[in-house]
Amino acid sequence: MQAPDHTAPQAPVGPTALAPDAAAPAPVTGVAAPVAHDAAVPENTALSIRGLRKSFDRTEVVHGISLDVPRGSFYGIVGPNGAGKTTTLSMATGLLRPDAGTAHVLGADMWQDPHTAKARLGVLADGLRTFDRLTGPELLTYVGLLRGMEADVVEERSASLLAALDLDGEDGKLVVDYSAGMTKKILLACALLHAPRLLVLDEPLEAVDPVSAQVIRTILTAYVDGGGTVVLSSHAMELVEGLCSHVAIIAEGRLMADGTLDEVRRGGSLVQTFIDLVGGGNVAEGSLSWLES
Repeated sequence: MQAPDHTAPQAPVGPTALAPDAAAPAPVTGVAAPVAHDAAVPENTALSIRGLRKSFDRTEVVHGISLDVPRGSFYGIVGPNGAGKTTTLSMATGLLRPDAGTAHVLGADMWQDPHTAKARLGVLADGLRTFDRLTGPELLTYVGLLRGMEADVVEERSASLLAALDLDGEDGKLVVDYSAGMTKKILLACALLHAPRLLVLDEPLEAVDPVSAQVIRTILTAYVDGGGTVVLSSHAMELVEGLCSHVAIIAEGRLMADGTLDEVRRGGSLVQTFIDLVGGGNVAEGSLSWLES
């Protein structure tokens, strides 16, 4: 896994800047201090990660990330391609074992007590393999029974989710034959089926048509309004600004900033703050002149 090819990030600015081998930023008025790697897990936190590190082929790609996701928040995570977002979320949700660090889901240690942690968690992971030789209803039934749910509850909730996500007319179609957008929706239904109190979603609206995207936004907003917590990773800044109450910016495996949306964007747009922190975004004058001829 290679670092993205862009200008090196500027010195971290904002609510949190974490890299154990870098100087801590000066405190910013009205902004929370960086989370220490050995800090206790707050009681009101849905997801707490401390000092997560991961290397591939002897190259470290996540460099000791620590952050707290408040309960009841809609938390967005943004960063360039290859920034370490998916790797970090995979470690936090038990899909990838970290080289160092811890993750707690609603107080349960993901790697010391995975049964409890995963029971409280719903995950939509980008590119995760599934049992796609089942129909949508069969896949939901399998997932529900695997989680120990009662069969009648699984049937009732499956019907509700399939109808809400406009998949109830696809009873005879195998998931392997679903479009990319339909696959995303059935996997979201699997994540929601057991009514977890924390959802971790990697690009949940990617390849989803506008009507279905609006339905998903409505479902997730109602879920948060009802006391649930959503952690959403996305490249779509407008989506994050429109939905999220909190945001974190990750670049080159480090947490560059995190806090409430207003704290991070500092009176400007999230896009501009992102560019300011991550760098890049410029095209050298004349480098593509051949397109103009």
